[in-house]
Amino acid sequence: MPPKRQDDRSGSSSTRKRPGARDTGVRRRNCYFCKEKVEEVDYKNVNQLRRYISEKGKIRSRRITGACRRHQNQLSAAVKRAREMALLPYVGG
Repeated sequence: MPPKRQDDRSGSSSTRKRPGARDTGVRRRNCYFCKEKVEEVDYKNVNQLRRYISEKGKIRSRRITGACRRHQNQLSAAVKRAREMALLPYVGG
């Protein structure tokens, strides 16, 4: 039977990172709509909405878009309205 290994715990626990954590120094993206002082996201502005839709036609998440919670909710509602009005496709082509 092989001898049991002891973990090297010489470093403090605050410097250890969880497995899979990336230390790439990614800055938090600021909300475009907050920067531009946009109150409501307009469903008729199709060119702006296309930036927040993936190639497959899915709505991109806040983590990807950098939008704040309020504007991300408005954004998803605007995309859904634009799809219903046939301004945006439901699926990517």
